[in-house]
Amino acid sequence: MSVIWGLPYLLIKVAVRQISPDLLVLMRTGGGAVLLVPVAAARGALRPLLRAWKPLVAYTLAELGVPWFLLFSAERRLSSSLSALIVAAVPLVGAVLAWATGTERLDARRVLGLLVGLGGVAALVGLDVGRSDLLAALSLGGVAIGYALGPWILARHMSDLPSIGVVAGSLALCAVVYAPFAALSLPTTSLSASVVWSVIGLTIVCTAVAFMLFFALIAEAGPVRAVVITYVNPAVAVLLGVSVLGEHFGAGTAVGFVLILAGCYLATRKASVPAPVPEP
Repeated sequence: MSVIWGLPYLLIKVAVRQISPDLLVLMRTGGGAVLLVPVAAARGALRPLLRAWKPLVAYTLAELGVPWFLLFSAERRLSSSLSALIVAAVPLVGAVLAWATGTERLDARRVLGLLVGLGGVAALVGLDVGRSDLLAALSLGGVAIGYALGPWILARHMSDLPSIGVVAGSLALCAVVYAPFAALSLPTTSLSASVVWSVIGLTIVCTAVAFMLFFALIAEAGPVRAVVITYVNPAVAVLLGVSVLGEHFGAGTAVGFVLILAGCYLATRKASVPAPVPEP
């Protein structure tokens, strides 16, 4: 998951050169829906969504509709690696959400790890983001909130629903909502091959395949531990951004990278459990 969802930042950076954010949301969600809705329908996985349409709408807004538009818009001004590193604040938001709702306990070690990771994000914003791009960087905070809220809604209200039905339904719903807005921003020139392949990669690998794997990860590890993959995603995004796009690797990126990885270790390391005392 960390590799698959470290890749989109590069593909998004390429795609938004010629495609508007709202149109890219439509192409990514619509393409994913075309791939997954027939499969979900054949398995009878769409009908159960009718009784949970409210959580489905909330999940779609939190996980797809709002974050993707904000992320695509921000990457028009920010580098792909910097965007990925800022979004690494997702586990902190998820941990606070879990603590506030009483679903998981926050011990001192986990809190320290999440704060260290957030310190890495602060270093990025403070050292590598210019004043003109500050608004774009701050908008990525909305991305982090949405990415943390989506798995929480899924685990709390839709855990009994078939995963492929939820993925297909949310993608189709998001595509329908964005269609009229995207129709107003169609490209006036033909798309380059790199943009076309980026959209295809976003749709098949980073959407259809990725969400199925992510749902399995949530079922195995829980919503809070699952989103900690966003601590590793930036490592992939930075490597791709620097090596493929030639993006700048500044002091903020270096400091933030180290702090985020340290936070990942502290936040996800399991606490040692003492051996049980045998009964007499």
